[in-house]
Formats: sequence, structure tokens, C-alpha cells
Amino acid sequence: MDIEAAGRARTYTLIEPAGGHDRLLLVFHGSRQNAAQFRAFTGQAFDAIPGTAVAYLDGYRGNWNDARTASRFPARRADVDDVAFAEAVVKQHAGGRKVYAAGYSNGGGMVIRLLHEHPDLLAGATIIAAQQPAPANFLVPDLPVVPKPVLLLHGTADRIVPYAGGEMAAWARFAFRVGGETLSTPDTAAYFAQRNGITVPPMTEELSGGISRTDHRQDGHAPVRLYTVRGDGHTIPGPHPAPRLIGRTTHHLHTTDAMAEFFRWN
Repeated sequence: MDIEAAGRARTYTLIEPAGGHDRLLLVFHGSRQNAAQFRAFTGQAFDAIPGTAVAYLDGYRGNWNDARTASRFPARRADVDDVAFAEAVVKQHAGGRKVYAAGYSNGGGMVIRLLHEHPDLLAGATIIAAQQPAPANFLVPDLPVVPKPVLLLHGTADRIVPYAGGEMAAWARFAFRVGGETLSTPDTAAYFAQRNGITVPPMTEELSGGISRTDHRQDGHAPVRLYTVRGDGHTIPGPHPAPRLIGRTTHHLHTTDAMAEFFRWN
């Protein structure tokens, strides 16, 4: 589908369930992907979320103008307004329904930007294999805080966006034309918990398949949940394995099921 946003022609793919839907999910693919490739990459798992219309947005030349200062993506160099793109799709299709966003890798960075720059657009967000930029690498600081539920999923063997944070590997910085320091994934979860006003310590539960679930919860505050997948690479947990080059994909956790449970879509 075609739409104009901030003076640019943009494209996206909309999947609507036959029986109607209760919510709109914006999906932001990873670097060097597009909507069709992301759907194939995930085995169309997001298409099958019950009661959910899914808008897979296409990045500018395969990338998003995300929240990192140290970005040389085409979208950054062309000063593409991807926030306006998301807003335009919401205006076109939400129809008063709640809107959620999910992003993988560079797309996860775009979701982080939305959470800071236009949080009123979203009822909740999912960040996969992406992290909050460190303060010196953060493009959009010092904006008013609007607490939102945030779900994070990340593998500990990610060689592109290391779970421990810091700088990407030199080869990854060169290949993907982006860099700068990021927080670790646990610190990213803690960052969003702090934004949500949560002051109690998190609780971690060990699950099967080398997965741990860390919950930041406090009555009256939007929750934050982190799934840590030991041994997984730069992948999306679920039934469809990623190419071996980017690491292992667990089948013990399905991202879409985790989203439905956390946001109480069932």
C-alpha cells in the first residue's frame, strides 16, 4: 500500500484478519530488509496474531532513522521522518483502536525512538534485539516521559547487537553503517522501568529452554518485561529459524505468544 508522510511517498503491507480486529500492530523490520522480507524471515508469524491488523512498514532503502546519533543509514543521511510515517499509517488504519509497535534490530531502534518522540501514538511496544542508546549516542533526549508497557527479547549470543551493550563489533559497524554505545539489554529494561516510575527490584524466573523472564512490575505503573534467551543470536524467537550466519533461533519461546500474554491480548 502507498501513503504520503512528511512529503515522501512510503509503502507498507497491511494484513487484516477476516473476522475483524481489535488492535493495530506496526512492525518495523531489521536493517537491509523490507516488509516482504521480514514476513518471510519470521514465517509470517505476526500475520497470525488473533484479532490484530498488522502493518508492516517499509524502511527507506531498507533502513530506519532510529534513535542513535552515530548512524550513517540512508534514512539518517536523507533526514527521513519515520515518526511521521508511523503516524500516517495509524491515522489511516487505527480507527480508534489501540496501536502497538514491534521492531527488530534497526526496527527496534525505531520503536525506541517512537517511545520517546511520539509515545501517545502507542499503547505498548516490543523491542527485539535492540537496545537503548547510551546518553552520548541518543538522538532524542530530554523529552517528556509518557510511561508505556515495554516487552524486550534478546539472545545472549548476539554478535551484531551484543547483549552486554557497548559498541557493536567493528565488522558490524562497517557492514551496517551504524555504531555508538548502547546500554546492555538488562540496563535497557531497567531504563524503561525507571521511566515508568517503577522503584521496586525486578523479579527473574528461569523458564525451560535456557530462557529467563525478568519482570519489572509495581502497582499503578506500566510494566516492563525482558526475555533473555541464552545462546540465541541476532534472531526473533519463534517457529521460523533465522539463517545460521546470524545465530541460533530458539523454538521454546514464540515472540508473538509473548506479546499476546504481556499485553493481555488473549
